This record gives sequence, structure tokens and C-alpha cells, in this order.
Amino acid sequence: MMYSKSLRVPTDRIGALIGRRGRSKRDIEEACRVSITVDSGTGEVLIESATDDITQMRPFIATDIVTAIGRGFSARNAMMLLSEENRLHVINLRPFAGKSRASLLRIRSRIIGEGGRVRLNIERLGNTKISVYGKTVSVIGRQNNLRIVVSAIDSILSGGVHAVAYGRLEAANRRQKAERMNIWEGQSIHE
Repeated sequence: MMYSKSLRVPTDRIGALIGRRGRSKRDIEEACRVSITVDSGTGEVLIESATDDITQMRPFIATDIVTAIGRGFSARNAMMLLSEENRLHVINLRPFAGKSRASLLRIRSRIIGEGGRVRLNIERLGNTKISVYGKTVSVIGRQNNLRIVVSAIDSILSGGVHAVAYGRLEAANRRQKAERMNIWEGQSIHE
């Protein structure tokens, strides 16, 4: 089966996709066993793979990695998607901001915060990576963390108080820690 996917990356993100001396592009190609062709003038990216195994997810992962870089992530953070546990979630800001440029800037600043503190707090509490780029907020993380972080971001974007969103993230962390402790409970260390 042949996999071929064409997507557009903002032209100002082409350098991040290609990387210094082509390193990022080459790393994606090797890790995902794909061929990537980039038109730096238009931002058109073609991802191709000739694989006989339909269950191979690597071309799809390469597509997600390229999308993540296009949404503002560094190549290093986008490569986190190579782990089966991690996913990419992109939130469109237009429903929250409408067509007003001023509203879009205000909404973006609610997620970024002064000196980037809000974004860093959400990343730390949610154990994720976040990129605010253009008209989107993108999150990379484990599936269970993504759900909680996206909910917190939606709350902030809808005008909710930052402290409430942080509290929900902290409560989710406590629940996850308790669940992990329950898994270990009753198991012998000397097996």
C-alpha cells in the first residue's frame, strides 16, 4: 500500500521543519520511514511511504509531526509523537475570538500569560507541551492528560478564571497519582 499525504505548513515554519542542514526533516524521514518533499515557496509538504503493511502507523505519525511543527512546536517537541502514548490536539481559536483581530490577540494572551507563565503552568500541571501559533492552540501529550488540559484551555478561552483551571489540573494529577498507587498496592517487590 502506498501512503501519500499533502499538507500545507506556514512558510515561516519551513525552516523549523527542515532544520539546520536538513537534520529535522531527515530525522522524521528515518524515524517514520517516509520521504518528505518540501516546497519552501508555497509551504506545500508531501509525505510519502511505500509500505506493504497497512498496520504501520509511521506515515500517519510523520503527518502529525509535520502538522505539529507547522503549528509552532519545535522539531524536538514534535518528535514526542513517536511515542505511542502521545497525541496531538489542535484547538481552533476562531470560535472563541470571532473575526476580530483584537479578540484573537486577547484570547491568545489569556493562554500565554505574562512572560509565558500561564502556558508554562498548564504544561507543568498537565504534563504536556503547548504551542500558541496563529489562530490555534496545540497540545502534545498522553491521551488522558490531553483531555484534562484541553478542558482547562477551553475553560480559560471561554473566560474562566485561571486559578480554577489550575485547580482542575491539580485535582486530576492527584487522582492519577492515587490510581497509580492503587495499581502498586498489594504487589510484591521481590517477585
